[in-house]
Amino acid sequence: MRARSQNQELPPPPMYQVVILNDDYTPMEFVVIVLESFFALDRQQATRVMLEIHTRGKAGVGRYTRDVAETKAMQVVDFSQRHEHPLMCRVELA
Repeated sequence: MRARSQNQELPPPPMYQVVILNDDYTPMEFVVIVLESFFALDRQQATRVMLEIHTRGKAGVGRYTRDVAETKAMQVVDFSQRHEHPLMCRVELA
């Protein structure tokens, strides 16, 4: 295997999207709190995304490298379960 010369750049890593899925049980306000806490959205942005999740059944909430996306999705699910809500996320190739 040949070593790369210093002037050759590595391609950027593939990006993954965290997608939050709608359910009939998680309160809308809780979803807003999740979006503010884990995805750094302000109240207005979080409310807009929450309504998209509610009306379309899902919404992408952030693009990250694979490890970061999977970690964020796990954090959201763990946080939701600790608060007895069934909110779910998935990670998709962006």
